[in-house]
Amino acid sequence: MAEPSVVAGVEEPEERAIEAALRPRNLDDFVGQHRVRKQLSLVLQASRMRGRSADHVLFSGPPGLGKTTLAMIVAAEMNAPLRISSGPAIQHAGDLAAILSSLSEGEVLFLDEIHRMSRPAEEMLYMAMEDFRVDIVVGKGAGATAIPLDLPPFTLVGATTRAGLLPGPLRDRFGFTGHLEFYSVAELELVLRRSAGLLDLKVNSAGFSEIAGRSRGTPRIANRLLRRVRDWALVHGIDQIDARAASAALDMYEVDKRGLDRLDRAVLEALIVKFGGGPVGLSTLAIAVGEEPETVETVAEPFLVREGLLGRTPRGRIAMAPAWTHLGYVAPAGAFGQDILDVFEQSDAEVSGDGTWGDPAQ
Repeated sequence: MAEPSVVAGVEEPEERAIEAALRPRNLDDFVGQHRVRKQLSLVLQASRMRGRSADHVLFSGPPGLGKTTLAMIVAAEMNAPLRISSGPAIQHAGDLAAILSSLSEGEVLFLDEIHRMSRPAEEMLYMAMEDFRVDIVVGKGAGATAIPLDLPPFTLVGATTRAGLLPGPLRDRFGFTGHLEFYSVAELELVLRRSAGLLDLKVNSAGFSEIAGRSRGTPRIANRLLRRVRDWALVHGIDQIDARAASAALDMYEVDKRGLDRLDRAVLEALIVKFGGGPVGLSTLAIAVGEEPETVETVAEPFLVREGLLGRTPRGRIAMAPAWTHLGYVAPAGAFGQDILDVFEQSDAEVSGDGTWGDPAQ
């Protein structure tokens, strides 16, 4: 299997510690997600004014956009302790009962990847969220007895990358649901400016713009690329990072201008060169690039589809026309997405030499 790319990242203790240090501690420091941030601020402020625990909160959206950070901010804004767990770690109702029974009043319980909890645990969570009570079953068969256990008021914060997998009864019990969107380049530049200040890095505006443009709309990736550029600058004796230095560093780490990394380009290259643009099945494509199917599907595909470079059809994956162009190939006639390329090519042709639009009648 190929080594992980700088975009995908490696879950090492040092990397996790640095990422944690860069997390904002309150809503005022949190960059982007203006709609969610404004709504959440209102929910928390109203809860503080009533002197009660905040309503249960659900954050959904792609990885790396700040769901865990917002959960920590909820606890900080409510001046409450935070308990962290995850859906995959709760495979039995007893696991959840042990966590719930040890909560203190007003505590915030954060469950990451909440959609991966077991069904028995989900059903126990319904009553805990609504009535702050759980039933502990003692014994088996006809002699089993349910012992009710009252819970102190608490706030559940759930995070999920796949909100559609949450059952309706669970989703409806959250008082506030916030969906996080990908960041714009301008927002990522603000994220990078804050992180550079914390890391004591000197980066000019062009350097921030270069890194932000390759960060795939994701703050976690932006911070990771910033640290790799920092390493490159340190080794090469560069005091201030500009666009040229950032570009050279990220080129070395195989992150191109559109944010594609080694795996992304390998997937597109295999589709175009080995399979003539597709369609081809996921398993076959994964074998061609030397990766597991799950890695291709969860790491590479979402970004490539969002960028209009890869398409998913009932017959398999296909390379869209912009993918051919991005890798330096000529898209065949009739390739999917060719009409989009034609529009851009026509627009470029209609721009005159002085930068003004030509006469459409000519």
